[in-house]
Amino acid sequence: MTNSTSTTTGAENAAPARAGRREWTALGVLMLPLLLVSMDVSVLYFATPAISADLHPSGTQQLWIFDVYGFVLAGLLMTMGSLGDRIGRRKLLLTGAAAFGGASLLAAYANSAETLIAARALLGIGGATLMPSTMGLLRTMFTDPSQRAKAIGLWSGVMTGGIALGSVMSGILVEHFWWGSVFLVNLPAMAVLLLLGPVLLPESKNPEPGRFDRLSVPLSMAAVFPVIYGLKEIPSEGWHPFYVVSITVGLLFAALFVHRQRASASPLIPPALLKGHGFTPALVLNLVASLAMMGSAIFTTQYLQSVLGKSPLSAALWSLLPSVFIGFAGPVTAQLVQRGVNRGYVVAGGFAAMAGGYSMLALVGTDSLWLALSGAGVLACGMVAIMSQLTDLAMSSAPVERAGTASSLLETSAEFGGALGMAVLGSIGTAVYRHEMPATAPAGARESLGDALATAAHLPGPAAQMLLATAREAFTSGMRAAAIAGAVLLVLAAVGAAMSLRRIEVRAGEQGGE
Repeated sequence: MTNSTSTTTGAENAAPARAGRREWTALGVLMLPLLLVSMDVSVLYFATPAISADLHPSGTQQLWIFDVYGFVLAGLLMTMGSLGDRIGRRKLLLTGAAAFGGASLLAAYANSAETLIAARALLGIGGATLMPSTMGLLRTMFTDPSQRAKAIGLWSGVMTGGIALGSVMSGILVEHFWWGSVFLVNLPAMAVLLLLGPVLLPESKNPEPGRFDRLSVPLSMAAVFPVIYGLKEIPSEGWHPFYVVSITVGLLFAALFVHRQRASASPLIPPALLKGHGFTPALVLNLVASLAMMGSAIFTTQYLQSVLGKSPLSAALWSLLPSVFIGFAGPVTAQLVQRGVNRGYVVAGGFAAMAGGYSMLALVGTDSLWLALSGAGVLACGMVAIMSQLTDLAMSSAPVERAGTASSLLETSAEFGGALGMAVLGSIGTAVYRHEMPATAPAGARESLGDALATAAHLPGPAAQMLLATAREAFTSGMRAAAIAGAVLLVLAAVGAAMSLRRIEVRAGEQGGE
């Protein structure tokens, strides 16, 4: 057994010890918070109609119920990653688990839209403590490069699979219980983590963390929130000056944040971390992959329910099918790299696979269930292959005492990429939908497919059927246009990955101890 006790120091042995049964068992425990955090990204996909019927949120409130979790999580990841490196990653993980459980209870029994939004924000705070802590602990438990690559492959598979599982759990629970039950499933897993975490997980932290830069915390949040907010509102509201100003303000704060990191004696994000061998390319490529993955998810979930007309439970079960092969993608790509295949080509292959998935989505019609599911499955497998390799590259290049900070940066890029994907690809789909809807259609129905479904419910039979057919065809056209844009972006990313990563060779055991 290795690395099961004591605090992490800044150096590792020249010949890293191999992890034993305890470390692999501890990895299983670490998967619990990771699974739940990733599930909460998608757990509302099929619960939204039930929440709308019960709490009657406005259009803006409905968006915030769905999005505030990701916004808060993204805004606090860097802070929590740096905090975990200072106070101890296990301590932060267990504190976050308790907070996550409490926020889940509040969300489950929320009696107003405002309360649910607040609970989702608290879940985002808890999630921000869990994500960097899990990867930081994984980095300290698995010092052998080959074992670490396998562990990260499993980590990536659980992360991607959790998004699919979240929608499935949502559909099943909403079908048989009330919408609040989608949050209560968090409680047993968090209880197991709180019981077994202190026994199985080692404490690890930076032995010389320096002073905590408090000013960088609001600066980082001020940089993230306005940008994501503006990007999120533009697809539905258009390029209103307020949203453009919001993005501009966020970018200005981002510039101030970067300046602060360069000037501070003890920065929240050490600039030297970004100069690690391959770290910055990993961040950029991870953002692009996340953009593509989340951009496709907003279309495929609506396609199953609103175009094909499946119930929440049926749509959830069908959406699980593409994830069957996800668990194999991470370990298989790790084996390819270990057998000598250049990492740049493996990552480029993952992007090519995602482009292929988008190309399949670009061919769907209004009755193309198997083609849509196949495209989503290819996309997911390519995403796991990319995520596992980029995560291994970034974490191997970062000093072990900065593992939490490095993980938080990687996850922040993924969260920002996901929001950007929903904004950019979502706006393309919305623009095409509105262009395809005839001027004679009711005004509300021309805004979105959801509005068209609501409008059709109040029309006589023939008129309702005609409106639904037109709206579903318009939505599918928008989905195809967004898929074409996504495929082009991913082809460019594949070329960029091959060019930027092909010469990067992570030397076993060397980068982690520097």
